[in-house]
Amino acid sequence: MARPATEIFGVQDRILEGASQIAIVLGASLFVALCARIVLPLPFTPVPLTLQNFGVLLVGLALGSRRGFAALALYLAEGLVGMPVFSPTGPGGLAQLLGPTGGFLLSYPLVAGIAGWIFETNFLRSKLGAAKKSFARAAAACFLAEICLFVCGLSWLAILTHSLATAVRFGLYWFVFAEILKIMSAAALASGWQRFHKVQP
Repeated sequence: MARPATEIFGVQDRILEGASQIAIVLGASLFVALCARIVLPLPFTPVPLTLQNFGVLLVGLALGSRRGFAALALYLAEGLVGMPVFSPTGPGGLAQLLGPTGGFLLSYPLVAGIAGWIFETNFLRSKLGAAKKSFARAAAACFLAEICLFVCGLSWLAILTHSLATAVRFGLYWFVFAEILKIMSAAALASGWQRFHKVQP
């Protein structure tokens, strides 16, 4: 007995939706890889200044916690198998995940997930107020996600250097101003897109 046309169309719609979501996650991982190519090596630290974590924050805000986490997990898998998605200043592959920036890299799925979860829920509504524009929530989400990024990154650096003070000197001091700019930029883009999306018919 032939299945009803509505059931067939429903299956096709689910397949198309699944393929669309896979394409979005893959595209997001490649966007972070593109951000990783914009890098400024610093002579006084083994950690380069890069737009990588700006891409991570923006992906988390734009895709939400689940897809953001998935996109960055895929990004790490791409790098692990040797695809040139990490910063070109490093050795690539597993060696890069075990190097000075490994703690930062391995935290990326969590960072995107945290930023996305906070931005997509009303977690901060009691603090910011329901009437506040989404930029404040986006910026707060990025700030809290960055705490996770630096806790993981500096912890790994401290293990490698056997000194928390050295880890902080290498991995934090030189990046504070740039991180503020990245947080503000990612929050502005995400909240702007959200407002634009809301006014669409």
